[in-house]
Amino acid sequence: MAPVKTQWTRLIRFVAAETSKIHIGQPIDPQLDVGLAVVNNKRVLAHEILGSPFDAAAQLTKNILSVKTLLSPLSREQIGLARCLGLNYADHAAEANMKKPNAPILFYKPPTAITGPNAPITIPRAAQPVSKHIPDYEVELTVVIGKAAKDVSEKEALDYVLGYTAGNDVSFRFHQMNVSQWDFSKGFDNTAPIGPCLVAASAIPDPQTLSLKAVVNGQVLQDGTTADQIFNVQQTIAFLSQGTTLQPGSIILTGTPKGVGFVRKPPLYLKHGDIVQVWIGGGIGTLINPVVEEGQPSMSTKL
Repeated sequence: MAPVKTQWTRLIRFVAAETSKIHIGQPIDPQLDVGLAVVNNKRVLAHEILGSPFDAAAQLTKNILSVKTLLSPLSREQIGLARCLGLNYADHAAEANMKKPNAPILFYKPPTAITGPNAPITIPRAAQPVSKHIPDYEVELTVVIGKAAKDVSEKEALDYVLGYTAGNDVSFRFHQMNVSQWDFSKGFDNTAPIGPCLVAASAIPDPQTLSLKAVVNGQVLQDGTTADQIFNVQQTIAFLSQGTTLQPGSIILTGTPKGVGFVRKPPLYLKHGDIVQVWIGGGIGTLINPVVEEGQPSMSTKL
């Protein structure tokens, strides 16, 4: 199976200042951390991409647009269903005092959970007070499927990947530990930001070599590498595609390294006014979001 081909290397989705419409494009500066630049009010320029991210014929043009509002690389409609892995890093399983799983632990997020860079992570009233419900951060490499994948072998699994981005699997630990299924506790509206850049699979030939971090209010709380995944990206895609078609646009959040808040003593939890940054290497960059408790005023992401 031939790998997914793209004319672009790094894709962003944004509202352009020139048109006030949504576009996709490639940042002109290949080294720019788009997430940080936008938060710091730096002008971000991109060459417009015409067509769908999933179309190999999508054209990278010379037309230059400036970013007014940075959005998630894919829309909720394009993503559909988000698949997620739990306990997929050995060090995280150890800190949670749980055994390494024999097979990937899977849960789902509805599209309404997905949000983008700079958008507020909403702590709903159903998860307040935060001291009881322990909202938690989780930096995660996020895989985007580029073409329909079913019964894929591990050897060919990466050929189905369109690209990679960052995700924050915000989790509400009280609800998570209170029931056997994790979907509800990890699926509240506007609690799963992804972005800022979607980096083409061709630019990251080995997804097991990426560094990733989570920072809350300037403090580094997670600092790991995807090399520590229990089930790597190839194994994960092969497993999830058994008897099941992974549609183009499907995303897979691949788990988080050690350093989460609920296992700390005392537990560390997200609260109104916090700023959460998750960063992944390989050109993906920094995904930044404020935390807002429902019923409280919105917050700025400005650092």
